[in-house]
Amino acid sequence: MAGLPDFLIFFLVATLLVAIYLAIYTLATKHNEFALIRQNGISAATALGLSLVGFALPLASAIVHAQTIIDCIVWGLVALAVQILAYWLVRIVLPNLSQRIAAGEMAAALFLGAASLSAGIINAAAMTF
Repeated sequence: MAGLPDFLIFFLVATLLVAIYLAIYTLATKHNEFALIRQNGISAATALGLSLVGFALPLASAIVHAQTIIDCIVWGLVALAVQILAYWLVRIVLPNLSQRIAAGEMAAALFLGAASLSAGIINAAAMTF
């Protein structure tokens, strides 16, 4: 039970970072993920879900390697920036990405999701501070 306070602090900070990530990521995209998901948009759920996993992996790495809660927050924000960058890079390859996801096209959603997940895996591995 001695580690419970640290667990609670890191868990609450990570939960807050996830909420911030979802808010910023959904503002950065040209489509409204949550509206599409509410309408049973499988492509939007796939792309957003995989990007969330792509963010959670380096966030977990940050928690494991962080010396302080500030370390965790800083590296969590780095993970957020990497995911936004991954989205923008996919938009270069697929300029009509948001329209395709909004139209329910799974190929675009899966490509974005795979790029987000790949960025997250590489980001997590690079966090060897």
